[in-house]
Amino acid sequence: MLHKVPAVILILMLTQVAAIREVFQAECVSVSDGDTVTVLRGKRQIKIRLEGIDCPELHQDFGTRAKQFTSSLVFGKDVTIRAKYLDANGRTVSRLLVDGQDVSISLVEAGLAWHFKRYSSDPVLARAEEEARRLRKGLWSHPNPIPPWKWRQEYRRRR
Repeated sequence: MLHKVPAVILILMLTQVAAIREVFQAECVSVSDGDTVTVLRGKRQIKIRLEGIDCPELHQDFGTRAKQFTSSLVFGKDVTIRAKYLDANGRTVSRLLVDGQDVSISLVEAGLAWHFKRYSSDPVLARAEEEARRLRKGLWSHPNPIPPWKWRQEYRRRR
């Protein structure tokens, strides 16, 4: 038996699909942390979560450095957003390019982000992390860096 899909759900599903394939230009107007920025598209602000990576939180080692690195690449610049999907926090999960440079890859290469394997199987990010680890770049200069997803989990327990 076929079930009717309510119009609101159908519209939301179609919007989600459209966001997955959308590529657009916008100006970066804010950098919250290493992997979250806000862009201005026309008169609308859109919060972007960089796809495929997870940067240290601001209170972790290298968190501030990751934010500074991202800011130096994108703040005040026109960027290309390759939108993938909306996350549970309403952010548009995207690859972000500035002057043809993929910011996710740049952060991992600099040792300022983990390849977020739970959500990404990108082989370029995987190789970039392996190389940064081998060269002990950034957060990999520490013997046992704590991944941000584990840090957040511990932080929630302490609250």
